[in-house]
Amino acid sequence: MSREIAEQWYRALAVGDRDALARVLHPTFEAHVTAGMPLGLGGVYIGSDEARRRFWGVIARHYRARAVPEAFEMLPDGRMLVSGTYIGTAIASGKPLDAAFTHLLSFQDHQIIRLDQLTDSGRWHEALGENGPLETIDYSMADGIATICLNRPGERNAIDLQVAEDLLIAARRCAADRGIRAVLIKGNGSALTVGGDIGYFAESAPPHGELLRRMTGPFHEAFRILSRLDAPIVTAAHGSVAGGGLGFVYIADFVLAAEGTKFATGFAALGLSGDGGGTWFLPRLVGVRRATEMYLRNRVLDAREAAEWGLITEAVAPEELAGRADELVRELAAGPTRAFGRMRGLLRTAWDNTLSEQFVEESEALAATGDSMDAGRAIEAFAAKSRPTFEGR
Repeated sequence: MSREIAEQWYRALAVGDRDALARVLHPTFEAHVTAGMPLGLGGVYIGSDEARRRFWGVIARHYRARAVPEAFEMLPDGRMLVSGTYIGTAIASGKPLDAAFTHLLSFQDHQIIRLDQLTDSGRWHEALGENGPLETIDYSMADGIATICLNRPGERNAIDLQVAEDLLIAARRCAADRGIRAVLIKGNGSALTVGGDIGYFAESAPPHGELLRRMTGPFHEAFRILSRLDAPIVTAAHGSVAGGGLGFVYIADFVLAAEGTKFATGFAALGLSGDGGGTWFLPRLVGVRRATEMYLRNRVLDAREAAEWGLITEAVAPEELAGRADELVRELAAGPTRAFGRMRGLLRTAWDNTLSEQFVEESEALAATGDSMDAGRAIEAFAAKSRPTFEGR
């Protein structure tokens, strides 16, 4: 009987038969999916409807694939172990998907009540490919400058799972390209980003914790990667910057904001604690007291206040923002990239190091940059009373 139920489930998945899925899945069905799956798919899904929309539905939008079961084994405890292969192609890249899986199925009342899925997540990533256009971010690289432009203007660049996943891909591209010498972050439309997409959250049945965990996984990993680049980062902010979207401010070395831009955490209004690295960055940028006010009282700052508090570098006239940001990022792209990377790292570790530890790290960084081609040429240029040309090496 259990095998018949399992086979019905695989057939329903293959053709997307909602009614058949509803018949074979228990009302309290849970799906536990392999961590590290692309598109933020790894994690726990509560209820068959959430699994259908957030897991299988997302797979269907990005892959033409099916699970092909090859062996069924009943276990002494009544569960069933199914092994097989996911076969198909990724829609965007056209690359093949061939990923082994094991499904541990639990049954109750002649229905499947739980799925524990293990698969080779790397194969899913390989098939998807990360070199094509992204859905929610325009990414480009020219003249040593990588541009990450949030591109959901209709939603004011609100952050959903797709944005988080696209940002991670963009960050990985930056890290993999040794030709990048500066990064510009900006947003298309009326705002840099209003933070989390509340409408997206509302579509998901409560509780929302697991969805938020799946989102912050790729979102935070993207910021971690960006924080460790040699290339300095410039963020051009306008309209609103809120919630986890403040991470684009925190991660930047320079932030230019159009006058009138509003900055707010906004988490307390939603009963949430916060993400985007704010509890680490904000006290260091504006001080603990002011960070507490922004978090607990939802203090909203305009661009001039944000500059006074140290959250941003400078408030500029709205019509000057694009030009000023472009000018600054080009200046940085012409600088000593390897030295910039060491400077970024030293400024980051200074918060946690003792003075003695920082002296050691400074000496090591100085020696490393002293061996660079840029340093050698700059010293020669200084001696010759000429202007050095840096190549980022």
